[in-house]
Amino acid sequence: MISEYYLYIGILLFSIGLTIVIIKRNLIMILMGIELMLNSATLNFVACGTEGSITALFIIVIAVAEASIGLALILAFVRYYKTSNLDEINQLKG
Repeated sequence: MISEYYLYIGILLFSIGLTIVIIKRNLIMILMGIELMLNSATLNFVACGTEGSITALFIIVIAVAEASIGLALILAFVRYYKTSNLDEINQLKG
């Protein structure tokens, strides 16, 4: 039996992460929001059963790879544009 409290916490974490991604304009904050959404999905997989633990391990590995590549991209943006604010980076517009 799945405890519904885990699902409520997962929904809350996903909502907070999505709100951060939509509202914030800082690249690091957006990356943190994406990490929160991945962690909420991991929590829901683990809460749902035994196969969820194996899936959670894969999600954690993907999150680590995403964080390292994301931080490398953010460092490259900050070095080139001298800012991490997405509103100030206007050379990417078509």
